[in-house]
Amino acid sequence: MPLSPFHLAFPVHDLAAARAFYGTLLGCAEGRSSPEWVDFDFQGHQIVAHLAPDQCTPTGTSAVDGHGVPVRHFGLVLPMADWQAMAARLEGQVEFLIAPYVRFKGQPGEQATIFFHDPSGNAIELKAFADIGQLFAR
Repeated sequence: MPLSPFHLAFPVHDLAAARAFYGTLLGCAEGRSSPEWVDFDFQGHQIVAHLAPDQCTPTGTSAVDGHGVPVRHFGLVLPMADWQAMAARLEGQVEFLIAPYVRFKGQPGEQATIFFHDPSGNAIELKAFADIGQLFAR
């Protein structure tokens, strides 16, 4: 069954910074916009940065595989080669919350993962599986 695109709206403190981060660094094409929000194409999914500086608040973490994973985050599951290319592209451009590594090694659901913040403090995870069939493995 083909995947349906998801839609996610999130707060940002500065639309110019959001455009630079999502558009330039992550390579997301810009869609519609207004002085208050910007749509981005997030690998076929619609994400919308809304200007709401008072709602850009830190999130707590939860322990996963020995790391403090931001409880509130969003992201993508990429093909492994794309994940590796993006991890290399982000090196030196963002401060990693969780640097690129493979978690659950040798277990069901083994995956490459990376976490970082956008300029407004929204946590993003990019992950990849050597075997996409492990996406929901227990």
